[in-house]
Amino acid sequence: MTPVIIGIAGGTGSGKSTFTNRIHAAFPDEVTILYHDNYYKAQDDTPFEERKKKNYDHPDALETSLLVEHLRALKRGETVQCPVYDYSLHTRSKHTVTVRPHPVILLEGILVLSDEALRNQMDIKIFVEADADERILRRITRDVIERGRSMTDIMDQYLTTVKPMHYAYVEPTKALADVVINSGMNDTAFELISGKIREILSEQK
Repeated sequence: MTPVIIGIAGGTGSGKSTFTNRIHAAFPDEVTILYHDNYYKAQDDTPFEERKKKNYDHPDALETSLLVEHLRALKRGETVQCPVYDYSLHTRSKHTVTVRPHPVILLEGILVLSDEALRNQMDIKIFVEADADERILRRITRDVIERGRSMTDIMDQYLTTVKPMHYAYVEPTKALADVVINSGMNDTAFELISGKIREILSEQK
């Protein structure tokens, strides 16, 4: 069994995680998730104040080559140790997560479609889009509640890196997607992708 890999891209706060989690909830035993964000490069040797100012929305901030290696290993039926990123420290955690091969792997992240080698691992490419105002509001809510960040830091990062990098690197990848949906709560898109997954699972049995 070779896992089917579905890439789910889109801007920050677009609804990627909502859509990804809905798919996972519908197929809890057959689907696993890999997050591109967990592959941010380790910065243990960089002072904390410098880490806070780093451009995390540029493709170079991620160790995508390691993610590609992990996907290839999963396709070979091997288990991998996925890194875990600590957003409060702006570097990788000392812990890893064991990821085993599943029939379907969901790969989520704003830049998962920007790297050709990564795209080549995918069987289905999805781009989730949303209004820019909605996206920033969702990001603020997430970063304050889940990541313990201040409003000042969030707005400064959004204006200096998140917004310009979105238009430079994220938005252009919409043209590379097989499917573009306008919300993580788009029921039609959910049913279409769920139907495709059921078809894949049926063929693998």
